[in-house]
Amino acid sequence: MRKIILLIICMFSISVFSQIKVLKNESLVEIGKDNSVGLYKKEDKFTVNYQDLNTSNLNTIRSFSFQNLNGDVSGLYKLISDGFVSAPEANVVLELPNDIIELNYERNYGQPTVQFIQYINKNRKYVGKSQFLTQKQIDKIFGRTNGKYSMYDKPAGIQGSATKGGSNTASTAAPASGTKKKARK
Repeated sequence: MRKIILLIICMFSISVFSQIKVLKNESLVEIGKDNSVGLYKKEDKFTVNYQDLNTSNLNTIRSFSFQNLNGDVSGLYKLISDGFVSAPEANVVLELPNDIIELNYERNYGQPTVQFIQYINKNRKYVGKSQFLTQKQIDKIFGRTNGKYSMYDKPAGIQGSATKGGSNTASTAAPASGTKKKARK
């Protein structure tokens, strides 16, 4: 009987002091994906995952995240799309909470393309690069082809008071050049 009680106590102490615990499974929703680049949503945070072509290991997946304050996901999509219409002379630099992202526009086989260049933890020594993407691929990644863009492209009535008179902060996906977004009406 003593051995059984001792065994039960040992089993109870192991379960109480175990190092593994089950966490709440938070849903990760895919907005869109094309090849090795994808846009995902988790609660109010948006993440872009991409295969890093800048490393010798082709299995390296990098990501950068930001919140959709003042419609930043739509703003990023518009900023990228506008670059296809009139390519900027230099890379467009965006400052996010943890990283610096550059949008590198080039013509490949006569077609305008964009590449994400990520300075990880805002350190210019650690650089990740995505593949070059066409407008069609960007549309797919941002959910324009499957209708999932409605997950971040909210009507003005919901955001109205948050965007009026406000400007982007450096902690969102705003161009580092200091441009302000227009308020939706």
